[in-house]
Amino acid sequence: MRLNLFVVTSAAACLAAALTAVVLHPGEVAHAAAVNAPAYTPAGEMLPPTNYREWIYLSSGIDMSYNAKPADMPMFDNVFVNPEAYRSFLATGTWPDKTVMVLEVREARGNGSINQHGHFQGTQIMGMETHVKDEARFPGKWAFFDFETPTSKGTLIPQGAACYTCHGAHAAVDTTFVQFYPTLLPVAKEKHTLSAEFLKEEAEHGTPAK
Repeated sequence: MRLNLFVVTSAAACLAAALTAVVLHPGEVAHAAAVNAPAYTPAGEMLPPTNYREWIYLSSGIDMSYNAKPADMPMFDNVFVNPEAYRSFLATGTWPDKTVMVLEVREARGNGSINQHGHFQGTQIMGMETHVKDEARFPGKWAFFDFETPTSKGTLIPQGAACYTCHGAHAAVDTTFVQFYPTLLPVAKEKHTLSAEFLKEEAEHGTPAK
């Protein structure tokens, strides 16, 4: 948030006014701060969002990946989104430009579980992807990037890949799987931003969004 600091002695008053404005106008669409906005190399790779675990946690799933894997190697996936985009979604029911969602895949471990039947997340990160909304940069507004490690540069996944088709056909809101985010699905329903494709699937399956 940029503050007018031409008069140094008024800095505190400016800050108070800015904070009051945020409280009084919760419906305004947020814009991603520069530190959390997507950034790229000249070659088009995405720079890694190194602080993503300090962002808003949306959900975890088990074995939700498109990629084939051994049956005895279960995986957790954790989803995080930059805070500015999250606040905007709460206000509008959809995602603003410069939204960055991070999918972090971790090994699911069972050996060591106290009840001998449970699974917990291990320390090893098995993969990471981002789903980025950058309207001026990508023809379809959104793009996916694949990261070999959380600190490596992300490789753009081509627009013809299956993930784009799947998200376009089945995602609940703006090509994102909000149906898997339990704190956001009710928001989208209240704001009437659920996609026609998702509502049709829900009606066919007899399981309306709750």
